[in-house]
This record gives sequence, C-alpha cells and structure tokens, in this order.
Amino acid sequence: MHLDQQVGGQQALANAMFPGDCAPQRHMEAYQQVPDPQPAHRQDVDAYWTDKIAEVMRDQFGIKPKVNTYSYRTPYSPAYDLIPLPNRYKVPDFTKFSGQDDTSTMEHVNRFIIQCGEAANRDELRVHLLSSSLSGSTFT
Repeated sequence: MHLDQQVGGQQALANAMFPGDCAPQRHMEAYQQVPDPQPAHRQDVDAYWTDKIAEVMRDQFGIKPKVNTYSYRTPYSPAYDLIPLPNRYKVPDFTKFSGQDDTSTMEHVNRFIIQCGEAANRDELRVHLLSSSLSGSTFT
C-alpha cells in the first residue's frame, strides 16, 4: 500500500468517525504548526539555580546567603559584550558627559562617535561603549 493510499484511508476513517464539522483533519494542520516552546534564557536558569543553592544552604546548614544590595545590570543585551572590538583597537579615554555643563546631548553624542573611531561602524559597539563616556547622574 502506498503512503498516499494510507493517508487517504486515515482521512476517510476520520470522516466516518467524525461526520460534518467534527472531523479532526481540519484542525490537524493548525495543531502541527504550533511552535515549540522557547528554551529558558540563560539568566533565568542561573537565577533558578542561585535560588535553589541558597535554599539548600539555608535549610541544610542554617547559612543565610549575602543579599546583593546593589546589582548593576547593563541596559543592553549581554550579547553586545561578546562582540569583538576591531583588530588592534584601543578603547579611547572618552570625554565624560554629566549633563551638568553647557554641552548638549547632541554635541556629546557627536563627539563620542568621533572618539569611537573604527568601532563606530557597528551599532552594537557604540551601545557597548557609550556608558564609558557618561558620568554622574547620566550614567545611572
């Protein structure tokens, strides 16, 4: 028996078992196109295991883990940190922008891009390096 005949036979059997609108073949295509659930992000997995380890330390040994009072997190994706700088590139000593003087943000951004040099060709590197040019309340 050919595969086409077998599939046709299964559809005929489904139609006989479920007459009219109840036939499941109409819904099989939609069911088969459901995307697989996305794997957990690395940060979520790390946070899960951190919580589990802290729980074991607390329950088994009576040790309370130190709570981070201040945790810095970059405002951009961690993948940006993995992008390599251009070959033989030296990160410049950027002119700092604090927002307190008479320099506008446009002037600072233009100066920053010029100071970036070759690294300014990639958006990811500009985003990664921008925090090095900020100080004071503009950094936080």
